Amino acid sequence: MTRRRFGLLTGTGAAMLAMPTVLRAQERPRVVVVGGGAGGATAAKYIARDSRGAIEVTLIDAGERFTTCFFSNLYLGGYRDLNSITHSYDDLVAKYGITKVTGMATAVDRTAKTVTMADGATIPYDRLVLSPGIELIWDSVPGYSQEAAEIAPHAWKAGPQTELLKKKLDALSDGENIVMVAPPNPYRCPPGPYERVSMMAHVLKARGDKGSKIFVIDPKEQFSKQALFQEGWDRHYPGMVEWYGPDVHGGIKMVDAAAGTVETDLDTFEGALLNIIPAQRAGAIAQAAGVADEKGFCPIDPASMRSAMDEAVFVIGDACVGGDMPKSAFSANSQAKVAAMNARADLTDAKAFPARYSNTCWSLIETDDGVKVGAQYAPQDGKIASVEGFVSQLGENADLRKATYEESVGWYDGIIADMFG
Repeated sequence: MTRRRFGLLTGTGAAMLAMPTVLRAQERPRVVVVGGGAGGATAAKYIARDSRGAIEVTLIDAGERFTTCFFSNLYLGGYRDLNSITHSYDDLVAKYGITKVTGMATAVDRTAKTVTMADGATIPYDRLVLSPGIELIWDSVPGYSQEAAEIAPHAWKAGPQTELLKKKLDALSDGENIVMVAPPNPYRCPPGPYERVSMMAHVLKARGDKGSKIFVIDPKEQFSKQALFQEGWDRHYPGMVEWYGPDVHGGIKMVDAAAGTVETDLDTFEGALLNIIPAQRAGAIAQAAGVADEKGFCPIDPASMRSAMDEAVFVIGDACVGGDMPKSAFSANSQAKVAAMNARADLTDAKAFPARYSNTCWSLIETDDGVKVGAQYAPQDGKIASVEGFVSQLGENADLRKATYEESVGWYDGIIADMFG
C-alpha cells in the first residue's frame, strides 16, 4: 500500500508533485483495525458499513479464518464441531469493501501513523483500532513454556491448541486424572476455565468413567460464578471435580509437562492431562505500540474506547482496561461499536452519541443446565462502570432449561451475525 502511494507521487511527474493537496483531498480517510476477533471484525464492519464507503477500512489478522474462543468449550464437550465455530472474513470483504490483510502486525509508528507488518510492508492510518486479544505470560507458571504447551495445552487461543486439548481429553482412560492450573486475574473470559471443567466432566461422565478426577489448582481465592458452578458440579458430577484455592495448595512451585505433575507448596498433583492457563496481558502489538501500562493492559477513555495515550488509537476487547466489564467476546463486540462510532465521527461528519455498553456470558455446566451473567455499563467516574446486572442459573423446569440453552446458542449466532453478517 505504501509502495503504491509512493508510486503515485513519484511516477507521474513533477506536475503531480506540485499538487499534494489535490491528491490528499481525493483520498478517503483510512482506518486500520488490527485483530479480527469479536472486537476487531465488528469495528471494521461498523466503520465500513455506517460510513457508506467514505472511509477506507483495512482489517489485519494473522488468520485466514477466525475460530472463536467462545463456545470452544462446547467443542471440547462434544456439543459442537470445530467447523461450527470457525468463520470466514469473505462477507466483510464482499459486502462492505473492507480490505483484509492476512499477516502479523509487528509495530506501530504513532508519529508517522503507520502499522508495520512482519514482511516489512507498512500500512498508513488516520485512525487505528487495536483489538489484539491477549498474550500469554509463559513464565508466570514455573516450568511452563511455549514448548511445554505442546504437551500440556493451554487452549486459551482457539485453533490448534483447542484441537490438541480435545484430542488429549478423548484419549484419557478411565481412572486417569486431569489437572488444570487456572489463571490469575485479569484474564480472558472469567468463567471460561470453570465451564471447561464442566465440559471435561461431561465427557468423562458420558462415556461412563468412574475413577477419573479433575483437580483445579487456582491462584485466586474465588472465581466467577463460583457458588453456581460448584453447585452444578455437585449435582451432575459428584466427587469428580476438586477445586483448590491458594489457602489449600499454598502456591504453585513447578509444572512438569513431561511428567504430568503440578507441584505446589503442600502437595503434588498428577494427571495424564495437564491444562495450564498462564497469566495474560494485552496482545503483543499493543505492547509494541506503547499503549499498554505497567500491568500489561491498555488504559482507555471510557466514553470513546480511545487510548489514554493516543487520541488517534482505539483499544477494545481483551487488551483494554475495561473497568467493570469482563474480558469477553460480548464485551469486545459492544466496545467495538462505541469505538467505530467515534472513529467515524473523527473522520466524517457523523455524530457521536453517549457511550453505552453491555455484556452477557453463558456457561454450560451440563446438557440444558447452565449459568448466565450480564450487565449494562456506562462511563462513570473515569471508568466503564456497571449500572445494572443480573446472575441466573437455569431452573428445575426441563422445558425452561432447554429453551434457555437454545437462547445461549442464539446469543452465539447473534454475535457472529453482528461480526460478519
